[in-house]
Amino acid sequence: MKMKCLIVDDEPLARNGLEDFIQQTPFLEHVKSFSSAIEALEYVKQHIIDILFLDIQMPDMTGIEFMKALSNPPQVIFTTAHREFALDGFELNAVDFLLKPFSYSRFLKAVDKTIAIDHRKTEKEEIKNHIFIKCDGMIIKVLINDITFIETAKDYIKIHTKDSTYLTLVSLKQIEKELPKEKFIRVHRYYLVAYNHITKLEGNLIYLGKNKIKISRTLRSQVYEAIIGNKLIER
Repeated sequence: MKMKCLIVDDEPLARNGLEDFIQQTPFLEHVKSFSSAIEALEYVKQHIIDILFLDIQMPDMTGIEFMKALSNPPQVIFTTAHREFALDGFELNAVDFLLKPFSYSRFLKAVDKTIAIDHRKTEKEEIKNHIFIKCDGMIIKVLINDITFIETAKDYIKIHTKDSTYLTLVSLKQIEKELPKEKFIRVHRYYLVAYNHITKLEGNLIYLGKNKIKISRTLRSQVYEAIIGNKLIER
């Protein structure tokens, strides 16, 4: 699977150079380029991006401000002509810092770091195949692959599995952090859904067997892209 790359840089030459490097790299896919950081920010919030090539010095918003505005940013590689900004970038857990102008070999070195991080995260998440929750005065082990969806219920959440429903006193945001992100998707502020239990999409509804859940209007395009991507077979 190719890693989806987004470029945010107000300099046309810099954007073109990165686009060429990405096209030369078989395992990378250039999704989109932006000259405006503000426009790019809205796009990143609504689409799945693996690697973000982000300039630091831009007129409408700095790359540092851009990254701080994202609650769950993709892997970021900063690009800039100013070495003095490197420390700020690394403090935000950026993967690497490319000082313009940079070579293709230096570009690949930065990309290799994102792959290494991605592999470590995947290995860590693969090891974790269950969670423990408090329910009815007991500690219960719930297998992650058995979870179909999770919904909020006032101060509680309901965890629905193939065979049972568990009510536990945690927030949806808390439980979302404990689950592998590649297995679950937020479809509404009140619902978290397991990819492998989705059986149908119809308009603003998502079906999980006999259960159907409404997709938030603001998340609809992101949900459809995440679930279907380019896998849709049409006649």
